[in-house]
Amino acid sequence: MITLRVDGEPAPQGSKSVGRHGGVYEKSKKVRPWRDAIRAAVLAGYGEPPFGSASAPVSVLIHFYLPRPAWHFGTGRNAGRLKDGAPRYPARRPDVDKLIRSTLDGLKEAGVYGDDGQVVSLQAFKVYAPAGEKAGATITVWDEEL
Repeated sequence: MITLRVDGEPAPQGSKSVGRHGGVYEKSKKVRPWRDAIRAAVLAGYGEPPFGSASAPVSVLIHFYLPRPAWHFGTGRNAGRLKDGAPRYPARRPDVDKLIRSTLDGLKEAGVYGDDGQVVSLQAFKVYAPAGEKAGATITVWDEEL
């Protein structure tokens, strides 16, 4: 089992575009930095990909921590203080399914598993980052054959 803390703003995997010469590329410029942050977290925590089998079934648990918008906070002497009416959960974009797609692909690129088709169980949560903490994600992956 591995547990990673990935700092950075989670980026949704959106649509792809076809370039002039037939190449397919990601439209969102935020996806590559997010995947790079995942790879860096794997390397920092484990040095090498932690699982030996490139085909073993794995389960994944992801907690996404999104930044709160400025309008959630007061102004003046209440600056930095959460407004009473600020929503508890980010029930808006980015969509959790698109966050999952970019994150699973990032884990694959980092060598945590060979293909995201190996994921047999998945649970994901989308919440606001606690006050004073960075946006990012906590990701736990475990091998179902162990």
